[in-house]
This record gives sequence, structure tokens and C-alpha cells, in this order.
Amino acid sequence: MDDVESPFDCDAAVIGGGPGGLTGAIYLARFKRSVHVLDAGHSRAARIPRSHNMPGYPQGVAGTALIEAMREQARRYGAVLETACVQRLQRVDGGFALHFTGGREPLRCRQVLLATGVSDNEPAMPHLAQALREGTLRYCPVCDGFEVTGHSVGVLTDRCAGVREALYLRHFSEHVTLYFTQRVDVAAEDHRRLAAAGIALQAAPVRALRLREGGGVLIEHEDGTDERDSLYAALGLRVHSTLATALGADHDEDGYLLTDARQRTSIEGLYAAGDVAQSLNQITVAAGGAAIAASAMHRALGLPG
Repeated sequence: MDDVESPFDCDAAVIGGGPGGLTGAIYLARFKRSVHVLDAGHSRAARIPRSHNMPGYPQGVAGTALIEAMREQARRYGAVLETACVQRLQRVDGGFALHFTGGREPLRCRQVLLATGVSDNEPAMPHLAQALREGTLRYCPVCDGFEVTGHSVGVLTDRCAGVREALYLRHFSEHVTLYFTQRVDVAAEDHRRLAAAGIALQAAPVRALRLREGGGVLIEHEDGTDERDSLYAALGLRVHSTLATALGADHDEDGYLLTDARQRTSIEGLYAAGDVAQSLNQITVAAGGAAIAASAMHRALGLPG
């Protein structure tokens, strides 16, 4: 009997080339599944100057170095890594068609792992790349709160949700000040909590941010200018889940995709892992979720017997 040509280009497509997507690709490739990784080149992890909470790297690891090592590992087992921006997912019989910007032919696959992550809303600040590199500007106290132990720390927010981040950082430093980008009506209970924790609140809106010569940041507000060693931006995130939500995938009010214990979305054959799914936004969590997703995908693709 002649072999019937498959209508699919690969078993699985991974959309997103950060640690979550690459972990999924490594697992799928080692499961002897044909897998394509489509990476638009915007991994949040690539912006990390040096992570000190990544297991196995006692001296820390740069985000770019971690990603390149994972890319090499995925290629070693046969994963195909491509630079491409997926514009739309289409359901087709037995799988999906991935449509790209730029007019290239769609890629057809049986299953999809979405690992498109999130992006930080950035403050209006010159020399952002330098500020991140020097640790002047930070985004994730879960990742690097330890590194600001005892330092003077500012938390910049545009809403009262920043109160929680300031309280979280108070565990690491006694010198925390909460700043706002606009006038915010801070509730009496939040005033009480901040005061009880010894956190200063500067209600005058911030007008400008700039790097301080020799390190740190200058925070100019309507009542003057403050100097701080580091500034955490608590301005929210943009969740890159529209490829899934356009198909009707379930999500929460912030746009995070809802998945089950196997990282399955509400769309059959579509899995999600990493920051795009509802969970703690951490590299290790992304990798763990992707490993779970890839294992479930492997079984769903079919085993002998």
C-alpha cells in the first residue's frame, strides 16, 4: 500500500522562542515529534541582564545566554527554529494552519503550544536599556528582590495595585517609596498598611525619570526630586494571548489563558505555557508548564498500541 502524504508540515508548532517555548520544543523533539518553533524575537527573558534565581547557575546567567543554550539544545534534537511572526491561527480538519505576517505560506500542524508571553508596560524614561542593564530599572521583585536588599527603592505605578508591590519589596528593604504617574485616590486602608510597614508615599505625580551619574535614578515629581538606587516599574503587563482568544479560548479578565492540569486551553489541540497562561511569571514555571504541555501533546498525538 502506498504511503498517504500527510496534510501537515509538522506534528507540533511552538509559537514563542523564550524559555517556555524552547523547553516545549526540546521535549517534543526528544519525543521524536517533528516540531517547528516560530519566534518573533521579543522574549521577555532576553531582557534580563543576569538572573540569579535560575537553578543550576550559582553565579547567575544572562537571559540571552540562557536562551541561546536552549536554542542549541532544541536544534540538537531536530527542532526547526524559525524567525517568524504568526499573525493568525486557523482551525483546520485535524489541526491548525498558522498564518504569518510578510506573506509566507501558512504552516500546517496537528497541535500548537502557545508560549507568546507578556510584555511590561515601560515607564517614560530615557536610556531604558542601560537602566535595565545596570539594575536601576527593574520589573520583577519575585525575580530580583534579593538584589535590592537594604537599598533605597522606588516603586512607580499608575494605580493602587502598586501598593501590593511596595509591600512585597518592604521584605527586602526598609527604604521603599511608592510613586504615582498620576493623581490617585489612595484608600484609607492602603494608607494604613503603607504607614504600618514604614513605606513612604509620594502622592505628587512623577514628571520625569533619569539616570543618576554614578548609578541610581533621579525621580522628579511635583514636590521636588528624589534619588533612589533602583526603581521598580509596576505599570502592568500586556498579555500576548490574542492568537488564542481570537479562536474563543477561555481567559481571565487580564487576558491570561486558562488551562487545565495538562496545560490544555479550551480549544482542542491548543496548549499554552509560560507567562501567557495564568500562573506565576517565572522562567522555571514557564519551563515546567511547557514540559507538562509537551508530554500531554505527545500522548495526544498517539502512541503505539
